[in-house]
Amino acid sequence: MEITLVKGAVIAIGGIAPALAIGMIGSKAMESIGRNPEASGKVLVPMLLGMAFAEAIAIYALVLAFMG
Repeated sequence: MEITLVKGAVIAIGGIAPALAIGMIGSKAMESIGRNPEASGKVLVPMLLGMAFAEAIAIYALVLAFMG
């Protein structure tokens, strides 16, 4: 019973930070494109990489929850 609660907490905490990070990355990217539309090509790749790295943290939390 306690282990199940710990696994749930790992997923919850491990999902909150990446979700906030992905939201902030997307928000700032859209803000910069709105200010300078010609820079959309230069902003897209770093934005996608940042989102992928943030999502990897959530996947690590999922793996940790399943390992225990």
